[in-house]
Amino acid sequence: MRINRSHLDNTEPSPHAGALLLAHPSLLDPNFRRSVILLTAYGESEGAMGVVVNRPLGHTLGEYDADWVDSPLSTVPLFAGGPVAQDQLILVAWKWSAEAGTFQLYFGIDGEKVQQLLAKDPEFQIRGFLGHAGWSAGQLDVELEQKSWVLSACLPILNTTPEKIDWHELLCHERPDLRLLADAPDDPSLN
Repeated sequence: MRINRSHLDNTEPSPHAGALLLAHPSLLDPNFRRSVILLTAYGESEGAMGVVVNRPLGHTLGEYDADWVDSPLSTVPLFAGGPVAQDQLILVAWKWSAEAGTFQLYFGIDGEKVQQLLAKDPEFQIRGFLGHAGWSAGQLDVELEQKSWVLSACLPILNTTPEKIDWHELLCHERPDLRLLADAPDDPSLN
C-alpha cells in the first residue's frame, strides 16, 4: 500500500491513513496506554489499521531473524506494532516532506521494495513492526466519539529517531488542556 497525502493546514484532523492517534490519558488498556499509532488504513465501511510507533523493542531485523543478518536492512529497528498478529513482521517506509507538504507511506512491503525505495530516496524512514492495531467498521469512529483517542497531524515527528516519538510531548502539544492528566503517575497511590 502506498499513500501520498498532502498536508492539511489548520483544519480539524479527521481519521485517515497517515494520521496519528494519540491515546487519551484515560485510556487504560495496556495494549494502547500512552501509545502513538500511525493509521495506515481507514475507511468508514472497511475499518482501520495502524501500527504503534512509540514502542521500540530494542532489537533490529538482523537480531530478530537470521535471514536478515546479511541484508542491508539488518539494522532496521523493530517495534511492538500492536496486539493483532504479533508474530507477523510488517515492514513500513515513510517520508514526510515539509517542502512539498506531503507524507508518503508504504505499508506491508517486502525487503526488495524497501531497498528500491532507499536506492531512489535515502530519506525514507524504515521500521519493522511485530503486529498491528485493527478496528472493525465504525469501531474507531465510536472510540473517537468516546474521546479514547486524540487525532494529530503532527507527522514531522516521524522523521526523528525512534526514541524521540514521545506520547506525552505530542499529546501536550496537540491538547495542552490534557497536560494534568498526562502528568498523572501510573499508580496514583504512589503520589
